[in-house]
Amino acid sequence: MALFQSPPRTPEELARSAPLSISPEEVLEMDEATWYAKVYRGDDVPQLTFRAVIVGSALGFLLAFTNLYVGLKTGWSLGVAITACILAYALWNGLMTMGIAKSPLTILETNCMQSTASAAGYGTGSTIISAIAALLMLSATPDNPAGHHLPITVLLVWTFVLAVFGTVIAIPMKRNMINRERLKFPSGTAAAVTLQSLYSRGEVAMRKARSLLVAGVFGALVPPLIELQVFRSPDAARPTLLPSSSPIFDFLPSRGTHLVNGVAVPNRPSDWNIALDHNPVLIAAGAIVGMRISAWMMIGAALLAWVVGPYGLESPWVNSDNVTVYATSVPSRAWREIGLWLGVPILVSSGLLAFALQWRTIVAAIRGMGGGVSGVPTDPRAAKAEVPLSWFAIGVAVSGSAVVAIAAAFYSIPIHYGILAVVMTFALALVACRATGESDITPIGPLGKIMQLTYGVLIPQSTIANIMTAQITASSAASSADLLNDLKSGYLLGADPRRQFIAQLSGTVTGTIAMVGGFYILVPDATFLNGVGDMPPKFPAPAAQAWKAVAEVFKHGLANMHPVHQQAIMLGLWIGAVLVVLEIALPKARKWLPSPTGLGLGMVIPGLSPVSFFVGALIAWLWQRSSPKTAEDYLIPVASGVIAGVSIVGVIVAFLNNVVLAP
Repeated sequence: MALFQSPPRTPEELARSAPLSISPEEVLEMDEATWYAKVYRGDDVPQLTFRAVIVGSALGFLLAFTNLYVGLKTGWSLGVAITACILAYALWNGLMTMGIAKSPLTILETNCMQSTASAAGYGTGSTIISAIAALLMLSATPDNPAGHHLPITVLLVWTFVLAVFGTVIAIPMKRNMINRERLKFPSGTAAAVTLQSLYSRGEVAMRKARSLLVAGVFGALVPPLIELQVFRSPDAARPTLLPSSSPIFDFLPSRGTHLVNGVAVPNRPSDWNIALDHNPVLIAAGAIVGMRISAWMMIGAALLAWVVGPYGLESPWVNSDNVTVYATSVPSRAWREIGLWLGVPILVSSGLLAFALQWRTIVAAIRGMGGGVSGVPTDPRAAKAEVPLSWFAIGVAVSGSAVVAIAAAFYSIPIHYGILAVVMTFALALVACRATGESDITPIGPLGKIMQLTYGVLIPQSTIANIMTAQITASSAASSADLLNDLKSGYLLGADPRRQFIAQLSGTVTGTIAMVGGFYILVPDATFLNGVGDMPPKFPAPAAQAWKAVAEVFKHGLANMHPVHQQAIMLGLWIGAVLVVLEIALPKARKWLPSPTGLGLGMVIPGLSPVSFFVGALIAWLWQRSSPKTAEDYLIPVASGVIAGVSIVGVIVAFLNNVVLAP
């Protein structure tokens, strides 16, 4: 059968392409045989068309910038499938109204389109915001604070190969987890429900799309005002039209002093980076993340500014070179001089323990692996529709060999250790995908830390090997989980898995180009991640900070660290573990318990970011309390629109600053 299809043109073809009368919620309860009999639409309905892939690639290319921008700010990646569905629906309806498009996108074309967009906008992002950013930070030295980038060709090939590897290793998992066990994959289910509602309640969908676009225009206005460096003369008070932040909290008392022209002056909250950031992107992210995590991020930042940081300023230590150093040298650097060593252990121990406590998921994944790989389709339609295991074998052989070869050639990872990383990645990605199917949480961080711990023992002297082997697992697990979420959406709508897999692979090409190109534009050198002097970095990259910290501990050993930093690591490990145990022991009180993710993140990024998250979460909470229905309909589209507008235009502004307006 031809994989690519022609779009519907006649009224009869359009009628056959209409959404099923069966809801996604009903399909969730069907076994595989019933699904093939009542839901699967086979070759009858156009799904994989060139226009769907082109629209998905274009939207994914743009939405990739949102995940790159937000990921470098917060360490998180945001799913783009639902946003892509709404945008594509509105865009195509606009083209139809203008007479440019001749026939509407069918629901299954839009489903293929969101697979392409999701692979481009999400599936390739974890590579850049974690390991690659960490490598750039590690390359910086006192003599060369700018560090040095990987060659762009190497990074392009590496990112693409990891995305392909992660996509193909999910092939044998699909039939077992989606068809047979019917795991929910909440994000994929939500995307299917969204698509069904778009095609059954078009006016509601258009209102959501308009709110997203209006919010996007608002967000797009901000970067030219606060980031475009139009005034670069030495006597200019600032290079931008408007300041990037306001010290609105400086009326609060603060602790400690710092030197100004040799005179000790009291610290202000803004010296600890506690200020209001004028960039709304993290306010929008806080609205999506919610109050619990955002509030504990704010508490973590406050603890750093009023307790942990000042303690570090008062803690001298004479190192092996007979030089007196402090756990915190100046307030503005506290987040990466002491906050990092308390916050990262909280994140690591809580993530690993929570993952270990999912032992039932791990056992089920191992037991189900045999059925997923060796199960032979008995339904003749299954043999035609499901992705062949030959594609899995060829894909793993080619992409896995490429991963091992690049790791050996450019990251000095011995071939046998590279092969071990590939084998471990398949097993860990299997567990990650099952966790995603059951809880909608892909444990990328804990899986990466497992690899870092493994290779910290095997190759302790190499921070590069430690980080890049972990990246193989984290990036591949993200791509695998993304594919299965998208395949779940298609399954609930009756889509052809083989065609959707091709759509997903198509998105990895544009996603790689957008992510790598955007990274070089946004982060021309390591100072954009590490900061300059007392100035906080433009992109703190907390995920990369965590990976870098773990690698450095293995390389240098705890004994060579500042005693206060050692204490912080031990304390953080205990705090993270205790908080997870409390969540398990007191499930009904969970929303009132400290969030280990929020508390840890609040200490490893400059204080402006937790403030913005809390403001966004507070706005969302007030909106939900005052008007639950409008918040349910418009909160996510408005927040997503702001993030998209700021991120896309932010990349353009960065290009202008770093290339066009560069001195």
